[in-house]
Amino acid sequence: MSKKLFIETLGCAMNVRDSEHMIAELNQKEPYELTENIEDADLIIINTCSVREKPVAKLFSEIGIFNKRKKEGAKIGVTGCTASHLGQDIIKRAPVVDFVLGARNVSKITDVLEKKHAVEISTDYDESTYAFGEYRSNPYKAMVNISIGCDKQCTFCIVPATRGEEISIPSDLIVQEITKAVATGAKEVMLLGQNVNNYGRRFGGSEEKINFTQLLQKISKIEGLERIRFTSPHPLHMDDAFLEEFASNPKICKQIHVPLQSGSTKILQAMKRGYTKENFLNRCTKIRSLCPEATISTDIIVGFPGESNQDFEDTMDVLEQVQFEQVFSFKYSPRPHTEAQHFTDVIPDEIASERLSRLQARHFEMLAAQMDDQLGKVHKVYFDELKPNGRVSGRTDDGRLVFVEGSEELLGQIKDVKITKTSRASLDGEVIN
Repeated sequence: MSKKLFIETLGCAMNVRDSEHMIAELNQKEPYELTENIEDADLIIINTCSVREKPVAKLFSEIGIFNKRKKEGAKIGVTGCTASHLGQDIIKRAPVVDFVLGARNVSKITDVLEKKHAVEISTDYDESTYAFGEYRSNPYKAMVNISIGCDKQCTFCIVPATRGEEISIPSDLIVQEITKAVATGAKEVMLLGQNVNNYGRRFGGSEEKINFTQLLQKISKIEGLERIRFTSPHPLHMDDAFLEEFASNPKICKQIHVPLQSGSTKILQAMKRGYTKENFLNRCTKIRSLCPEATISTDIIVGFPGESNQDFEDTMDVLEQVQFEQVFSFKYSPRPHTEAQHFTDVIPDEIASERLSRLQARHFEMLAAQMDDQLGKVHKVYFDELKPNGRVSGRTDDGRLVFVEGSEELLGQIKDVKITKTSRASLDGEVIN
């Protein structure tokens, strides 16, 4: 009889892929059946994220809840970014935790499982050439890491401290992994990295001379692969060659994430982002001119230490000029192991909240108009998920979520869909071909 695994994955797409890697590694040793009931699980894993607000308090609260609900003999493991920066302290504060596994040590999951109170959190560990077992939660699309770690020094970000220095994964390994995924039904790949378009900066083993644009060209040659997405690129590495490849390569989906963080050059300097407001607008203007059909998403932090009213107005100005199709916006909150946690010019919470509300309200207005414009349009939609009540969902080439009436026969298919209804977050349509 197979054992049962409950795994809670918090945070970004890289964490989702890390969870898939852990499942694959566990299954190579002995079969595990995934369960959504903690009470049935023989192994409970909390794959943590350090980016969201109050991650440490939430983690220990969850450990307490899971410990009360777990069956006798079940093990609890804490993995991911919060595991990386807390390490042994997790077991000191919560001895019920059986092991702690950092975000840079995923391949060691079967080792730590066998040792009571094992802690593996080295951010120097290099998994870039490790061939993980095969497991994907969705057979119709694949997430593939192309690099691990981050060399940037953004003053607000904990990721370099939890995922270590940036190392690119050899391109042949990437092509091999995508080719396997395509052979088992995936037509779309999502390339993952902290700064995907800085690919090729450093390799762990033999040096390979290849950059992100060349990697995209190489991946495009894989037969049967129809769609390529990637996250997250960095504005600093959006050179013209990359943007021209993005615009002209028919396999690359016309959806691009360009993380702004702030529209103020002064705040961008304090954040150590490496670009100015003008640089950022230049790149977005280039995208709009080369590829008018593309959607642009972004990240924005409001209330960063020292942010004046004028700094915030600069952010609003960029919002107006670019007209982002998607915005992930947050109030600044300090993180351990970051430079900004020591900044003293703290913005009062009520001011940061008011700014966030204003930003989001204005973007929602933009979004309503953008989505209304989709009514009656025809999109090619790749269907990859079965929904309740006889519905299927998929995404357009430019990343919009679409629902249609249908059955599992649509899964893995790219169909022409006419949009019949719009909302702020998604579109409804009917298959016309």
